[in-house]
Amino acid sequence: MFPPTYVEGFHDPEAVKAMEYKELGKTGLLVSKLAFGCGPLGCHYGTYDEADAIEAVRRAIKQGINYIDTAPWYGQGRSEATLGKALKGIPREAYYIATKIGRYELDCDNMFNFTIEKTRESFKKSLEWLGVDYVDVIQVHDIEFAPSLDIIVTQTLPELSRQVAEGRAKHIGITGYPVSILKECIEKSNINIACILSYARLTLIDDTLLEYVPFFKKHKIGLINAATLSMGLLTNNGPPSWHPASDETKKQCVNAAQYCQERNVEFAKLAIWHSMQYTDVDTNLVGIQTTKQLQMNLDVIRNGITEKEKALLKEIQVSFLSAVKNQHWEGKEIRIYQEVIKNKI
Repeated sequence: MFPPTYVEGFHDPEAVKAMEYKELGKTGLLVSKLAFGCGPLGCHYGTYDEADAIEAVRRAIKQGINYIDTAPWYGQGRSEATLGKALKGIPREAYYIATKIGRYELDCDNMFNFTIEKTRESFKKSLEWLGVDYVDVIQVHDIEFAPSLDIIVTQTLPELSRQVAEGRAKHIGITGYPVSILKECIEKSNINIACILSYARLTLIDDTLLEYVPFFKKHKIGLINAATLSMGLLTNNGPPSWHPASDETKKQCVNAAQYCQERNVEFAKLAIWHSMQYTDVDTNLVGIQTTKQLQMNLDVIRNGITEKEKALLKEIQVSFLSAVKNQHWEGKEIRIYQEVIKNKI
């Protein structure tokens, strides 16, 4: 059976048939098990070849990946602009698109803004960059950084609700690193929050999200499991320099990556497969920058990993990753951000 996003003559029918789809909470959106994360199409994960990235997006949609996530924060609009170029000529009904408001610039003074005015202005700009009339999901980005949750509840979410009423978005979502604040926001808000994006919390080294799954399921909230590679930690190339994990966590992950490399296996492939085994989430959002990365992800979805690779995964879990299991960096980024802001006053 084909999902509602299937377009005869555009999609590769066999590839779409091979993809798993699941409803995102109670939205009615039937989303692919693998979603396309456009974080790497910004500035945070190094330079990239734009033509190859555009080709990766187009190929992904043709192959049945129908959920794409971006944000103004990724390269101060570059991710949205690149994605907009990629979507030109693709039927709008062939994909679901999600973007965000709230997190913007690298400079701490202008990094976060959850006000009604900024939300309205930013979302209008996002639609222009993307070249679409509406998005399927509009999300508040990293809500833990707001001066208070009350601002999100009384200003930001009601403004997004107005955007939905006016037809510029279909559904509202929230994102953040501490899963507890996503739960608290849902409990406090009378706005219909359709989904949560939780990142780096259901991976080889951190399964915190599982603790909150019953709550989200009870409220029929869609679950987007993002950053299954823990923002580059669980790859042969290793994390970017800004990564907030502790030195110990980075060291163990680098050791695990080296162990994989010596055996000619991509660490990321094992990490993605591991996260794909959790059936409670609706989609796994993986950052993709190249057609090569896309192909590896599709291969994991369709064919899994070999018995030899499963044995290797167990080895690295026991030898390296067990030492850092659930040693997250919750609160660290907020403390740094608040310290910088305080010192400027």
